[in-house]
Amino acid sequence: MSPTFLLLLAVAAVALLLVLVIRLKFPAFISLLLVSVLTALAAGIGPHEVIPLIMEGLGGTLGNVALLVGLGAMLGAIIERTGGAEVLAKTFTAKLGPRRVGPALLLASSIIAIPIFFDVAFIILIPIIYSFSKAAGMKNPMVYGLPLAFMLFIHVTIPPHPGIVGSVAVTGGDAGVVTLFGLLICVPVGVVSYYLSRCMTARHYSMLPETQENYDNFGTRDSPAGPAGTGSGHAPGATMATAVTTAPAKTLPSAGAVIFTILLPVLMIGLGTVGAIFVEPESTPANILKFIGAPAFALLTSSLVALFLLAVRNGWSIPETGHMMDAALAPAAIVVFVTGAGGVFAKVLTETGIGEAVSGSMSSLGIPLLLLAFLLAAILRAAQGSATVAAITTAGLLASSISAGGYTTVEIALLNLAIGCGAITLSHINDSGFWIVTRYLGLSVADGLKTWSVLVTAMGIAGFAVVAGLWAIV
Repeated sequence: MSPTFLLLLAVAAVALLLVLVIRLKFPAFISLLLVSVLTALAAGIGPHEVIPLIMEGLGGTLGNVALLVGLGAMLGAIIERTGGAEVLAKTFTAKLGPRRVGPALLLASSIIAIPIFFDVAFIILIPIIYSFSKAAGMKNPMVYGLPLAFMLFIHVTIPPHPGIVGSVAVTGGDAGVVTLFGLLICVPVGVVSYYLSRCMTARHYSMLPETQENYDNFGTRDSPAGPAGTGSGHAPGATMATAVTTAPAKTLPSAGAVIFTILLPVLMIGLGTVGAIFVEPESTPANILKFIGAPAFALLTSSLVALFLLAVRNGWSIPETGHMMDAALAPAAIVVFVTGAGGVFAKVLTETGIGEAVSGSMSSLGIPLLLLAFLLAAILRAAQGSATVAAITTAGLLASSISAGGYTTVEIALLNLAIGCGAITLSHINDSGFWIVTRYLGLSVADGLKTWSVLVTAMGIAGFAVVAGLWAIV
């Protein structure tokens, strides 16, 4: 088929996907599968070949994603439910002093965000944000709450979060290399996030009446630390946030144990990736390092360590902990299947030649592939709201160019990180994270767009600037 037809088909496919998800409110999983089937048929794939292609795309993506997201969800559940997040935030604040509460919370939340999804991590920290803000005599929790948007940057750049994991799977990247470079990029972006947040919170923002009431009464009555009337969609999160302080006959883990548990998989992945440089390829030491540094094995090890170090050691029985870990798979399953469906769409785009046509046409316009990765992800993020869908769809559109470009492992990692940086930008009213942050901080939609939306976009641009600098070096 002609490149022009394939380009038009790509536009039509993405437009249909956006209409189904945004306008008609179809489930993202069904929407992605339906658009994938229709796109494959329109591109000339035989009807008898469509379902095998769908299965291949789903299986290929889930093989990489399910393990990491599932294990990451279990690890996050243990840290959350045993009170690890609360301990970490309070310990960092106590160590750094009352005058450094903001940086302390940012540092603690950065560690917490590695294994825990952004929405959950933010809700867990809300009671701490509220209590510290009230203790400091602040009229609203903005000063301490807004900088924690940095957790979202970690969510889009560090495995085991689904967008970056799915993107790496589609492009054939190395998750270990992506993790190391992602952590490197997080340092300057975290600094940008903190100081830009301080500039934004220098002015006063009026809180929504229902959130103001909840904030004023926080600590004086038994109620979740969240805005009244936020609906059942936020109630489970509020329950999780308070569960760590109400569970009877349990002791809280030490901050050192929590930090060790969270950083263990990062250290194992780093050991496997860096250590491989110093040993003979395909030798026994190289194979052992590859095994130790495999992200799935690193997360499995950390989950087992967390089970005993954070849970059993502090009064949780193994059946209780097992139930806690199993329960974490229910919400994770939604993420896994949506990510898998995104992989199906990416596979269709690759096999039909649509991805190659899109990237080829963009290349003819003189847009560098790195910049194209960032821009496509940003456009898709703004259009449909999900950073995960934006990342995986972009990876599918560019997979052919990446595969044919002869890029090194490091370059592919940077391309994936550019996609992640694009996927964090332009968050607005079609993003669940926008509503969680604005409602818990009591911001109006207009103030949310002025603060949260601007902040995450600035983080994405700052992250891409660092990625571009590293690209020029490597």
